[in-house]
Amino acid sequence: MTVLEQIEASAQRLTQAGVAFGHGTANAFDEAAWLVLWQLGLPLDCALDGPHSVAEQDVSPAQQAKCEALVHTRISQRQPAAYLTREAWLQGVAFYVDERAIVPRSFIAELLVNGSIDYWLSTATERVLDLCTGNGSLAVLAAMVYPDVVVDASDISADALAVARINVDNHGLQQRITLHCEDGLHKLRGPYDLMLCNPPYVNSQSMAALPAEYQAEPALALAGGSDGMDFIRGLLHDAPARLSMHGVLVLEIGNEREHFEAAFPGLQAIWLETSAGEEQVLVLTREALMKTHKALVTGH
Repeated sequence: MTVLEQIEASAQRLTQAGVAFGHGTANAFDEAAWLVLWQLGLPLDCALDGPHSVAEQDVSPAQQAKCEALVHTRISQRQPAAYLTREAWLQGVAFYVDERAIVPRSFIAELLVNGSIDYWLSTATERVLDLCTGNGSLAVLAAMVYPDVVVDASDISADALAVARINVDNHGLQQRITLHCEDGLHKLRGPYDLMLCNPPYVNSQSMAALPAEYQAEPALALAGGSDGMDFIRGLLHDAPARLSMHGVLVLEIGNEREHFEAAFPGLQAIWLETSAGEEQVLVLTREALMKTHKALVTGH
């Protein structure tokens, strides 16, 4: 059996088993390629076609058995592949991950790397906050993209921060990223020139319908209450006091735009184009947040 045949056979098994994707891959073939290549010790970005392809490389019976066992585990345990390989990739950067933190997949990552956020920044941008940092991936990417900034990375979960510590250390960013175990913004002093936040935003109805792979992740990092806005309400209330004069908040809300706009009518949000469209991530200026803060406090 060749590498390609092993991947194709594994993809067929994943399809027949009806596993859910979305933790770094979107289909059975890509998920199978991830598992097989990782099990064989081959680079996950290696070519499967062309003159230097590994597609026709032979897979020994022993290797085949290990690949099949890994795929069986993926099917039987219904865990994201990243929890099995202890590795996830975001914008070409490798991150350690395990069950203590959700698998990194934020669309904010692509906006950092492709420069879509740069318009709201300047040479005065010095302090960045990654709120709800999880495994620390956005904090690491921000530090890589903006080499002159320092980053605070905060999460309510000490377990998630233990994973973030591994990633900060692996990427040699201990001097520029500081980890904080806090609930929201209450004890973070700021002021921050840029806030990044991929918070728990899944509404309760959607939480109940999540596939097993998503239920394998910490619910604390996903569940946002009845309309998904519980954490975000507090965030928008507190954010103006933690932002610098020209600071901005980049907020990811997934598929909750309808609930977001219902919760914050009149809020002047700037929606950003991502690979998933313009429904996932928005920018809020301090001025817009100040108006929202006044409305939240006074009811007007």
